[in-house]
Amino acid sequence: MLGLSASLLITRLLTLVIAFTVHEFSHAWTATQLGDDTPRLSGRLTLNPLAHLDPLGSLLLVVAGFGWAKPVPVNPYAVRSRTPAGMMLVSAAGPFSNLVLAILAAIPFRAGLVTTFGPAQGLLPSPGAFLLEFIFINLILLFFNLIPLFPLDGEKVLSYFLPPNLQSGLERLRPYGPMILFGLFFLGSFASFDLLGTLVSGPALRILSLLIS
Repeated sequence: MLGLSASLLITRLLTLVIAFTVHEFSHAWTATQLGDDTPRLSGRLTLNPLAHLDPLGSLLLVVAGFGWAKPVPVNPYAVRSRTPAGMMLVSAAGPFSNLVLAILAAIPFRAGLVTTFGPAQGLLPSPGAFLLEFIFINLILLFFNLIPLFPLDGEKVLSYFLPPNLQSGLERLRPYGPMILFGLFFLGSFASFDLLGTLVSGPALRILSLLIS
C-alpha cells in the first residue's frame, strides 16, 4: 500500500466493503430466489462484509484497483431445476450489481451536486473524488468479472449462450483459468500490449466518462 495517499486508501477501503459485499450478496440473493438454499445455510445471504471479504482479493483491490471476494457456494442442480438459465442469472447478478452501484454514484455528478475537483478534507477525500473512484472501481469489477475465464462470472454467462460443443471446450479450459488470468496480469506488467487493460480499464474509463459527463 506504499505510494497510496491516505484519502485514496480510505476511498478504496470503503469501496471494497460496499462493492464486494453487494456483489456477493447479489449472487446469494439471486440463487435463493431461484430455489437454492445453499447461500443462506452458508451464511452468505447477508450484507455483513465479514461474510464475503477475501483477505488477498481485498488487498489487491486496495493496492491494484481490482480484486475478488469469497465465492458464494451455489448448488447448480437446485438452481437449474427452476430454470435452465439459472446459473447464468446467478453469475450475472454480481457484475450487474456493480453497474447499478456505479450508476447510483454518478447521479450526484449528473445532478450538478458534486464535481471531480475539490481538496481532500484532512485524511478524507472530497465527495467528488470519493464518488469518482467508487464509480471507477465498480466498473473495473464489472468488466473484470465478465472476462469469460473460470473462476470469474463471465465464464458461466458466456457458457449459457454457447452451443454445446463450444460449452464443452470452455469446460476443458476451466482448470487453467486462474493460471491464464495471472499470466495475463503479469504479461500486461511487462509487455507493450496489456490485454487485461484493454478488456477492463479501457471500457471502464469510457463508461465512467459517459456516466459523469
